[in-house]
Amino acid sequence: MADFTSSFGQDSVHPVPRDKRSMGFFSIFSLWVAANFVVTTVFTGMLLVPDLPYLQAIAIILLGSLVGGIALALTGNIGMRTGLPTMILTRGAFGHRGAALPSAVNTIVLIGWSWIQAYMAGLSLDHAVEYLTGYSNVALFTILTEVIVVVITIYGHRGIERTENLIATAMLVLSVVVFGYMFMKFNIGNLISMAASEHPQLTVMVAFDIVVATAFSWLSSASDYNRNCRSEGTAFAGTYLGYNVATLVAMGLGATVSGFSILGNMTQTYDPTELIGQANPALGFVAAVVIFLSVVSTNVMALYSATMSYLAIFPGHRFWIPTAVMGLVAIAGAMLQDWLLEHFQNFLLMVGTLFIPVGAILLTDYYILRRKNYDALEIVTGHKKLYWYRSGVNVRAYLAYIIGAAFAYYFSYVHTLPTGTTVLTFLLTSGVYWVLMKVGASAEGESRAEYGLGEEA
Repeated sequence: MADFTSSFGQDSVHPVPRDKRSMGFFSIFSLWVAANFVVTTVFTGMLLVPDLPYLQAIAIILLGSLVGGIALALTGNIGMRTGLPTMILTRGAFGHRGAALPSAVNTIVLIGWSWIQAYMAGLSLDHAVEYLTGYSNVALFTILTEVIVVVITIYGHRGIERTENLIATAMLVLSVVVFGYMFMKFNIGNLISMAASEHPQLTVMVAFDIVVATAFSWLSSASDYNRNCRSEGTAFAGTYLGYNVATLVAMGLGATVSGFSILGNMTQTYDPTELIGQANPALGFVAAVVIFLSVVSTNVMALYSATMSYLAIFPGHRFWIPTAVMGLVAIAGAMLQDWLLEHFQNFLLMVGTLFIPVGAILLTDYYILRRKNYDALEIVTGHKKLYWYRSGVNVRAYLAYIIGAAFAYYFSYVHTLPTGTTVLTFLLTSGVYWVLMKVGASAEGESRAEYGLGEEA
Protein backbone atom coordinates (compact mmCIF):
# COMPACT_ATOMS: atom_id res chain seq x y z
CA MET A 1 0.00 0.00 0.00
CA ALA A 2 2.86 2.37 0.80
CA ASP A 3 4.33 1.90 -2.69
CA PHE A 4 0.91 2.31 -4.28
CA THR A 5 0.16 5.61 -2.56
CA SER A 6 3.66 7.09 -2.70
CA SER A 7 2.91 8.74 -6.05
CA PHE A 8 -0.22 10.44 -4.68
CA GLY A 9 -0.20 14.06 -3.61
CA GLN A 10 1.47 14.75 -0.27
CA ASP A 11 -0.22 18.14 0.14
CA SER A 12 -0.62 19.40 3.70
CA VAL A 13 -1.54 22.55 5.60
CA HIS A 14 2.10 23.41 6.32
CA PRO A 15 3.61 26.44 4.55
CA VAL A 16 4.84 25.78 1.01
CA PRO A 17 8.51 26.92 0.79
CA ARG A 18 9.27 29.47 -1.94
CA ASP A 19 11.69 27.11 -3.69
CA LYS A 20 9.01 24.40 -3.91
CA ARG A 21 6.40 26.55 -5.63
CA SER A 22 5.49 25.69 -9.19
CA MET A 23 2.95 28.20 -10.51
CA GLY A 24 3.79 31.03 -12.89
CA PHE A 25 1.41 33.47 -14.57
CA PHE A 26 0.03 31.07 -17.17
CA SER A 27 -0.58 28.36 -14.60
CA ILE A 28 -2.51 30.56 -12.18
CA PHE A 29 -4.36 32.31 -15.01
CA SER A 30 -5.38 28.95 -16.49
CA LEU A 31 -6.40 27.61 -13.11
CA TRP A 32 -8.83 30.46 -12.45
CA VAL A 33 -10.17 30.34 -16.00
CA ALA A 34 -10.87 26.65 -15.55
CA ALA A 35 -12.26 27.22 -12.05
CA ASN A 36 -14.93 29.73 -12.94
CA PHE A 37 -15.72 28.72 -16.51
CA VAL A 38 -18.26 26.25 -15.26
CA VAL A 39 -21.88 25.37 -15.91
CA THR A 40 -23.07 26.96 -12.65
CA THR A 41 -21.53 30.25 -13.78
CA VAL A 42 -23.17 29.79 -17.19
CA PHE A 43 -26.44 29.10 -15.36
CA THR A 44 -26.04 32.35 -13.41
CA GLY A 45 -25.74 34.22 -16.71
CA MET A 46 -29.06 32.70 -17.80
CA LEU A 47 -30.74 34.18 -14.71
CA LEU A 48 -30.01 37.71 -15.99
CA VAL A 49 -31.82 37.43 -19.35
CA PRO A 50 -34.62 38.32 -20.05
CA ASP A 51 -35.02 40.06 -16.66
CA LEU A 52 -32.47 42.57 -17.93
CA PRO A 53 -31.79 43.75 -21.50
CA TYR A 54 -28.93 41.77 -23.05
CA LEU A 55 -26.31 44.54 -23.17
CA GLN A 56 -27.19 45.66 -19.66
CA ALA A 57 -26.74 42.08 -18.45
CA ILE A 58 -23.29 41.92 -20.07
CA ALA A 59 -22.33 45.24 -18.45
CA ILE A 60 -23.47 43.97 -15.04
CA ILE A 61 -21.44 40.78 -15.53
CA LEU A 62 -18.33 42.80 -16.34
CA LEU A 63 -18.72 45.29 -13.49
CA GLY A 64 -19.63 42.67 -10.89
CA SER A 65 -16.68 40.51 -11.91
CA LEU A 66 -14.23 43.41 -11.70
CA VAL A 67 -15.45 44.26 -8.19
CA GLY A 68 -15.70 40.71 -6.86
CA GLY A 69 -12.38 39.72 -8.40
CA ILE A 70 -10.54 42.20 -6.17
CA ALA A 71 -11.57 40.36 -3.00
CA LEU A 72 -10.71 37.02 -4.62
CA ALA A 73 -7.23 38.16 -5.67
CA LEU A 74 -6.54 39.71 -2.27
CA THR A 75 -7.52 36.49 -0.51
CA GLY A 76 -5.34 34.42 -2.82
CA ASN A 77 -2.50 36.84 -2.20
CA ILE A 78 -2.50 35.96 1.51
CA GLY A 79 -1.87 32.35 0.51
CA MET A 80 0.97 33.40 -1.76
CA ARG A 81 2.63 35.48 0.97
CA THR A 82 2.28 32.85 3.71
CA GLY A 83 2.27 29.57 1.78
CA LEU A 84 -0.85 28.48 3.69
CA PRO A 85 -4.29 27.28 2.50
CA THR A 86 -7.35 29.39 3.21
CA MET A 87 -9.01 27.61 6.11
CA ILE A 88 -5.82 27.24 8.14
CA LEU A 89 -5.34 31.00 7.63
CA THR A 90 -8.60 31.67 9.46
CA ARG A 91 -6.80 30.66 12.65
CA GLY A 92 -5.19 34.09 12.53
CA ALA A 93 -8.55 35.78 13.09
CA PHE A 94 -10.76 33.11 14.69
CA GLY A 95 -8.11 31.54 16.89
CA HIS A 96 -6.26 28.25 16.76
CA ARG A 97 -9.32 26.32 17.90
CA GLY A 98 -11.95 28.76 16.74
CA ALA A 99 -11.11 28.17 13.07
CA ALA A 100 -12.36 24.58 13.28
CA LEU A 101 -16.01 25.56 12.80
CA PRO A 102 -15.51 27.62 9.60
CA SER A 103 -13.33 24.79 8.28
CA ALA A 104 -15.99 22.18 9.01
CA VAL A 105 -18.76 24.23 7.39
CA ASN A 106 -16.56 24.91 4.37
CA THR A 107 -15.92 21.20 3.94
CA ILE A 108 -19.66 20.49 3.93
CA VAL A 109 -20.46 23.33 1.52
CA LEU A 110 -17.75 22.24 -0.92
CA ILE A 111 -19.08 18.70 -0.87
CA GLY A 112 -22.46 20.23 -1.79
CA TRP A 113 -20.80 22.03 -4.70
CA SER A 114 -19.23 18.74 -5.74
CA TRP A 115 -22.64 17.04 -5.74
CA ILE A 116 -24.12 19.35 -8.33
CA GLN A 117 -20.90 19.47 -10.35
CA ALA A 118 -20.75 15.68 -10.50
CA TYR A 119 -24.27 15.50 -11.89
CA MET A 120 -23.74 18.29 -14.42
CA ALA A 121 -20.51 16.73 -15.67
CA GLY A 122 -22.28 13.40 -16.07
CA LEU A 123 -25.14 15.08 -17.92
CA SER A 124 -22.74 16.86 -20.29
CA LEU A 125 -20.79 13.67 -21.02
CA ASP A 126 -24.09 11.88 -21.60
CA HIS A 127 -25.06 14.52 -24.17
CA ALA A 128 -21.72 14.18 -25.94
CA VAL A 129 -21.86 10.38 -26.08
CA GLU A 130 -25.50 10.45 -27.18
CA TYR A 131 -24.60 12.68 -30.13
CA LEU A 132 -21.98 10.18 -31.25
CA THR A 133 -23.60 6.83 -30.45
CA GLY A 134 -27.21 7.36 -29.40
CA TYR A 135 -26.46 5.75 -26.01
CA SER A 136 -27.63 7.58 -22.88
CA ASN A 137 -27.00 6.76 -19.21
CA VAL A 138 -26.66 9.84 -16.99
CA ALA A 139 -26.10 7.87 -13.77
CA LEU A 140 -23.25 5.87 -15.30
CA PHE A 141 -21.54 8.95 -16.71
CA THR A 142 -21.96 10.80 -13.41
CA ILE A 143 -20.06 8.03 -11.66
CA LEU A 144 -17.44 7.91 -14.42
CA THR A 145 -16.75 11.65 -14.35
CA GLU A 146 -16.48 11.72 -10.56
CA VAL A 147 -13.96 8.89 -10.74
CA ILE A 148 -11.96 11.05 -13.18
CA VAL A 149 -12.20 13.96 -10.73
CA VAL A 150 -10.92 11.83 -7.84
CA VAL A 151 -8.06 10.43 -9.93
CA ILE A 152 -6.92 13.96 -10.87
CA THR A 153 -7.34 15.38 -7.37
CA ILE A 154 -5.64 12.54 -5.56
CA TYR A 155 -2.31 13.57 -7.14
CA GLY A 156 -2.48 16.93 -5.39
CA HIS A 157 -1.89 20.44 -6.67
CA ARG A 158 0.68 19.44 -9.29
CA GLY A 159 -1.77 17.07 -10.96
CA ILE A 160 -4.41 19.79 -10.85
CA GLU A 161 -2.06 22.40 -12.36
CA ARG A 162 -1.19 20.21 -15.35
CA THR A 163 -4.82 19.30 -15.94
CA GLU A 164 -6.18 22.84 -15.59
CA ASN A 165 -3.64 24.24 -18.06
CA LEU A 166 -4.91 21.86 -20.74
CA ILE A 167 -8.59 22.24 -19.86
CA ALA A 168 -8.51 26.05 -19.78
CA THR A 169 -6.87 26.25 -23.20
CA ALA A 170 -9.31 23.75 -24.69
CA MET A 171 -12.35 25.50 -23.20
CA LEU A 172 -11.38 28.94 -24.47
CA VAL A 173 -10.72 27.64 -27.99
CA LEU A 174 -13.94 25.63 -28.12
CA SER A 175 -15.89 28.56 -26.67
CA VAL A 176 -14.78 30.75 -29.57
CA VAL A 177 -16.19 28.09 -31.90
CA VAL A 178 -19.50 27.95 -30.01
CA PHE A 179 -19.91 31.74 -29.84
CA GLY A 180 -18.92 32.11 -33.48
CA TYR A 181 -21.53 29.62 -34.61
CA MET A 182 -24.29 31.16 -32.48
CA PHE A 183 -23.64 34.65 -33.82
CA MET A 184 -23.64 33.35 -37.41
CA LYS A 185 -26.69 31.12 -36.97
CA PHE A 186 -28.83 33.51 -34.90
CA ASN A 187 -29.47 37.24 -35.25
CA ILE A 188 -27.43 39.14 -32.67
CA GLY A 189 -29.39 42.30 -33.49
CA ASN A 190 -32.61 40.67 -32.32
CA LEU A 191 -30.90 39.62 -29.11
CA ILE A 192 -29.67 43.14 -28.41
CA SER A 193 -33.09 44.66 -29.10
CA MET A 194 -35.07 41.96 -27.25
CA ALA A 195 -37.35 43.55 -24.66
CA ALA A 196 -36.73 42.78 -21.02
CA SER A 197 -39.32 40.92 -18.99
CA GLU A 198 -42.32 43.00 -17.91
CA HIS A 199 -42.25 41.35 -14.48
CA PRO A 200 -38.56 40.71 -13.74
CA GLN A 201 -37.50 38.72 -10.71
CA LEU A 202 -34.09 40.39 -10.69
CA THR A 203 -33.35 44.10 -10.44
CA VAL A 204 -30.10 45.61 -11.69
CA MET A 205 -28.70 45.78 -8.16
CA VAL A 206 -29.68 42.21 -7.29
CA ALA A 207 -28.12 41.01 -10.55
CA PHE A 208 -24.91 42.87 -9.67
CA ASP A 209 -25.02 41.34 -6.20
CA ILE A 210 -25.35 37.81 -7.62
CA VAL A 211 -22.37 38.33 -9.93
CA VAL A 212 -20.24 39.63 -7.05
CA ALA A 213 -21.40 36.69 -4.92
CA THR A 214 -19.95 34.32 -7.52
CA ALA A 215 -16.48 35.72 -6.83
CA PHE A 216 -17.06 35.67 -3.09
CA SER A 217 -18.05 32.00 -3.24
CA TRP A 218 -14.40 31.27 -4.14
CA LEU A 219 -12.88 33.19 -1.20
CA SER A 220 -12.78 30.10 0.99
CA SER A 221 -10.62 28.30 -1.60
CA ALA A 222 -8.42 31.01 -3.12
CA SER A 223 -5.30 30.52 -1.01
CA ASP A 224 -5.43 26.73 -1.44
CA TYR A 225 -4.01 27.25 -4.93
CA ASN A 226 -2.28 30.62 -4.84
CA ARG A 227 0.01 29.38 -2.04
CA ASN A 228 1.91 27.63 -4.85
CA CYS A 229 2.60 30.85 -6.82
CA ARG A 230 6.19 31.99 -7.22
CA SER A 231 5.60 35.75 -6.99
CA GLU A 232 3.06 38.15 -5.54
CA GLY A 233 2.51 40.09 -8.75
CA THR A 234 1.98 36.91 -10.73
CA ALA A 235 -0.50 35.57 -8.17
CA PHE A 236 -2.59 38.73 -8.10
CA ALA A 237 -2.61 39.44 -11.84
CA GLY A 238 -3.14 35.82 -12.89
CA THR A 239 -6.01 35.35 -10.44
CA TYR A 240 -7.73 38.62 -11.27
CA LEU A 241 -7.44 38.31 -15.05
CA GLY A 242 -8.23 34.59 -15.13
CA TYR A 243 -11.32 34.99 -12.98
CA ASN A 244 -12.64 37.94 -15.00
CA VAL A 245 -12.07 36.29 -18.37
CA ALA A 246 -13.81 33.12 -17.22
CA THR A 247 -16.78 34.94 -15.69
CA LEU A 248 -17.33 37.21 -18.67
CA VAL A 249 -17.18 34.31 -21.14
CA ALA A 250 -19.22 31.85 -19.02
CA MET A 251 -21.95 34.22 -17.83
CA GLY A 252 -21.98 35.86 -21.25
CA LEU A 253 -22.54 32.42 -22.76
CA GLY A 254 -25.43 31.76 -20.37
CA ALA A 255 -27.06 35.13 -21.08
CA THR A 256 -26.61 34.67 -24.84
CA VAL A 257 -27.99 31.14 -24.94
CA SER A 258 -30.91 32.20 -22.74
CA GLY A 259 -31.81 35.06 -25.06
CA PHE A 260 -31.51 33.04 -28.26
CA SER A 261 -33.54 30.16 -26.80
CA ILE A 262 -36.38 32.55 -25.93
CA LEU A 263 -36.22 34.23 -29.34
CA GLY A 264 -36.37 30.77 -30.94
CA ASN A 265 -39.54 29.91 -28.97
CA MET A 266 -37.68 27.20 -27.07
CA THR A 267 -37.81 26.49 -23.37
CA GLN A 268 -35.37 28.92 -21.72
CA THR A 269 -32.02 27.22 -21.22
CA TYR A 270 -28.43 27.98 -20.28
CA ASP A 271 -27.07 24.94 -22.12
CA PRO A 272 -25.57 25.66 -25.57
CA THR A 273 -25.78 21.93 -26.30
CA GLU A 274 -29.57 22.13 -26.46
CA LEU A 275 -29.61 25.35 -28.50
CA ILE A 276 -26.95 24.40 -31.04
CA GLY A 277 -27.42 20.63 -31.17
CA GLN A 278 -30.78 20.83 -32.91
CA ALA A 279 -29.30 22.76 -35.82
CA ASN A 280 -25.82 21.21 -35.93
CA PRO A 281 -25.22 17.95 -34.04
CA ALA A 282 -21.44 18.18 -34.55
CA LEU A 283 -21.26 21.57 -32.86
CA GLY A 284 -23.73 20.34 -30.28
CA PHE A 285 -21.10 17.74 -29.45
CA VAL A 286 -18.45 20.48 -29.19
CA ALA A 287 -20.69 22.45 -26.83
CA ALA A 288 -21.22 19.35 -24.69
CA VAL A 289 -17.46 18.83 -24.48
CA VAL A 290 -16.99 22.46 -23.36
CA ILE A 291 -19.53 22.01 -20.57
CA PHE A 292 -18.05 18.65 -19.57
CA LEU A 293 -14.50 20.01 -19.33
CA SER A 294 -15.65 23.05 -17.39
CA VAL A 295 -17.48 21.02 -14.77
CA VAL A 296 -14.67 18.49 -14.35
CA SER A 297 -12.11 21.26 -13.80
CA THR A 298 -14.23 23.05 -11.20
CA ASN A 299 -15.19 19.84 -9.44
CA VAL A 300 -11.51 18.96 -9.10
CA MET A 301 -10.92 22.27 -7.34
CA ALA A 302 -13.98 21.84 -5.11
CA LEU A 303 -12.84 18.38 -4.03
CA TYR A 304 -9.27 19.56 -3.44
CA SER A 305 -10.40 22.51 -1.31
CA ALA A 306 -12.80 20.29 0.64
CA THR A 307 -9.82 18.08 1.44
CA MET A 308 -7.67 21.04 2.50
CA SER A 309 -10.49 22.31 4.73
CA TYR A 310 -10.73 18.87 6.32
CA LEU A 311 -6.95 18.84 6.88
CA ALA A 312 -7.21 22.23 8.58
CA ILE A 313 -9.15 20.40 11.31
CA PHE A 314 -7.26 17.09 11.18
CA PRO A 315 -3.77 18.04 9.93
CA GLY A 316 -2.28 14.66 10.78
CA HIS A 317 -4.36 12.75 8.23
CA ARG A 318 -2.94 11.77 4.83
CA PHE A 319 -4.13 13.85 1.87
CA TRP A 320 -5.43 11.09 -0.39
CA ILE A 321 -7.74 9.37 2.13
CA PRO A 322 -10.29 12.19 2.67
CA THR A 323 -10.05 12.98 -1.04
CA ALA A 324 -11.20 9.48 -1.96
CA VAL A 325 -13.90 9.36 0.71
CA MET A 326 -15.39 12.73 -0.23
CA GLY A 327 -15.33 11.73 -3.89
CA LEU A 328 -17.55 8.76 -3.03
CA VAL A 329 -19.85 11.03 -1.03
CA ALA A 330 -20.13 13.36 -4.04
CA ILE A 331 -21.26 10.48 -6.25
CA ALA A 332 -24.01 9.57 -3.79
CA GLY A 333 -25.06 13.19 -3.35
CA ALA A 334 -25.34 13.71 -7.11
CA MET A 335 -28.60 11.77 -6.90
CA LEU A 336 -30.09 14.96 -5.39
CA GLN A 337 -29.48 16.78 -8.68
CA ASP A 338 -33.10 17.86 -9.26
CA TRP A 339 -33.36 19.53 -5.84
CA LEU A 340 -29.95 21.19 -6.22
CA LEU A 341 -30.75 22.60 -9.66
CA GLU A 342 -34.14 23.86 -8.50
CA HIS A 343 -32.60 25.62 -5.51
CA PHE A 344 -29.28 26.65 -7.09
CA GLN A 345 -29.83 30.40 -6.66
CA ASN A 346 -30.73 29.93 -2.99
CA PHE A 347 -27.70 27.67 -2.59
CA LEU A 348 -25.47 30.44 -3.93
CA LEU A 349 -27.04 32.89 -1.49
CA MET A 350 -26.56 30.39 1.34
CA VAL A 351 -22.85 30.16 0.53
CA GLY A 352 -22.70 33.94 0.68
CA THR A 353 -24.51 33.99 4.01
CA LEU A 354 -22.05 31.52 5.51
CA PHE A 355 -18.76 32.65 4.00
CA ILE A 356 -18.85 36.29 3.00
CA PRO A 357 -18.47 37.19 6.72
CA VAL A 358 -15.52 34.78 7.01
CA GLY A 359 -13.82 36.36 4.00
CA ALA A 360 -14.46 39.86 5.34
CA ILE A 361 -12.95 38.97 8.73
CA LEU A 362 -9.90 37.29 7.18
CA LEU A 363 -9.14 40.19 4.83
CA THR A 364 -9.69 42.81 7.54
CA ASP A 365 -7.54 40.93 10.01
CA TYR A 366 -4.63 40.38 7.63
CA TYR A 367 -4.51 43.59 5.60
CA ILE A 368 -5.74 46.19 8.12
CA LEU A 369 -5.23 44.96 11.68
CA ARG A 370 -2.03 42.98 11.16
CA ARG A 371 -0.70 45.01 8.23
CA LYS A 372 0.05 41.95 6.09
CA ASN A 373 1.97 40.10 8.76
CA TYR A 374 1.16 36.50 9.74
CA ASP A 375 3.61 34.04 11.29
CA ALA A 376 2.82 31.11 8.98
CA LEU A 377 4.52 28.38 11.00
CA GLU A 378 2.96 29.62 14.23
CA ILE A 379 -0.51 29.56 12.68
CA VAL A 380 -0.02 25.85 11.95
CA THR A 381 1.72 24.76 15.16
CA GLY A 382 0.41 27.20 17.77
CA HIS A 383 3.53 26.66 19.90
CA LYS A 384 3.88 30.32 20.90
CA LYS A 385 0.10 30.84 21.19
CA LEU A 386 0.30 34.07 19.19
CA TYR A 387 -3.14 33.37 17.74
CA TRP A 388 -4.59 31.82 20.87
CA TYR A 389 -6.80 34.70 22.04
CA ARG A 390 -8.83 33.13 24.89
CA SER A 391 -8.73 29.35 25.12
CA GLY A 392 -7.92 29.19 21.41
CA VAL A 393 -11.02 31.13 20.30
CA ASN A 394 -11.41 34.78 19.29
CA VAL A 395 -14.91 35.55 20.58
CA ARG A 396 -14.86 38.94 18.85
CA ALA A 397 -14.41 37.31 15.45
CA TYR A 398 -17.35 35.02 16.16
CA LEU A 399 -19.51 37.95 17.26
CA ALA A 400 -18.69 39.84 14.05
CA TYR A 401 -19.38 36.68 12.05
CA ILE A 402 -22.78 36.14 13.71
CA ILE A 403 -23.80 39.75 13.08
CA GLY A 404 -22.73 39.54 9.44
CA ALA A 405 -24.34 36.15 8.81
CA ALA A 406 -27.59 37.19 10.53
CA PHE A 407 -27.70 40.35 8.42
CA ALA A 408 -27.12 38.34 5.24
CA TYR A 409 -29.74 35.74 6.15
CA TYR A 410 -32.43 38.21 7.20
CA PHE A 411 -32.06 40.47 4.18
CA SER A 412 -31.72 37.54 1.76
CA TYR A 413 -34.54 35.30 2.96
CA VAL A 414 -36.87 37.26 5.27
CA HIS A 415 -36.91 40.86 4.08
CA THR A 416 -35.17 41.02 0.71
CA LEU A 417 -33.26 44.19 -0.03
CA PRO A 418 -33.57 45.73 -3.51
CA THR A 419 -29.78 46.11 -3.52
CA GLY A 420 -28.88 42.53 -2.63
CA THR A 421 -26.78 41.71 0.42
CA THR A 422 -23.35 40.50 -0.72
CA VAL A 423 -21.44 43.79 -0.71
CA LEU A 424 -23.34 45.15 2.29
CA THR A 425 -22.65 41.99 4.31
CA PHE A 426 -18.96 42.19 3.50
CA LEU A 427 -18.67 45.86 4.50
CA LEU A 428 -20.78 45.44 7.65
CA THR A 429 -18.83 42.42 8.89
CA SER A 430 -15.50 44.07 8.16
CA GLY A 431 -16.49 47.23 10.01
CA VAL A 432 -17.90 45.39 13.01
CA TYR A 433 -14.80 43.20 13.31
CA TRP A 434 -12.47 46.19 13.09
CA VAL A 435 -14.40 48.06 15.78
CA LEU A 436 -14.56 45.06 18.10
CA MET A 437 -10.85 44.33 17.76
CA LYS A 438 -9.54 47.90 17.93
CA VAL A 439 -11.99 49.82 20.07
CA GLY A 440 -13.46 47.05 22.20
CA ALA A 441 -10.12 45.76 23.47
CA SER A 442 -8.95 49.26 24.40
CA ALA A 443 -12.22 50.12 26.16
CA GLU A 444 -11.93 47.02 28.34
CA GLY A 445 -8.29 47.71 29.18
CA GLU A 446 -7.09 44.51 27.54
CA SER A 447 -3.66 44.23 26.02
CA ARG A 448 -3.36 44.23 22.25
CA ALA A 449 -1.03 41.24 22.52
CA GLU A 450 -3.81 39.20 24.16
CA TYR A 451 -5.83 39.60 20.97
CA GLY A 452 -2.96 38.86 18.66
CA LEU A 453 -2.41 42.44 17.52
CA GLY A 454 0.95 43.05 19.20
CA GLU A 455 1.72 45.78 21.69
CA GLU A 456 1.34 49.42 20.78
CA ALA A 457 4.55 50.97 19.49
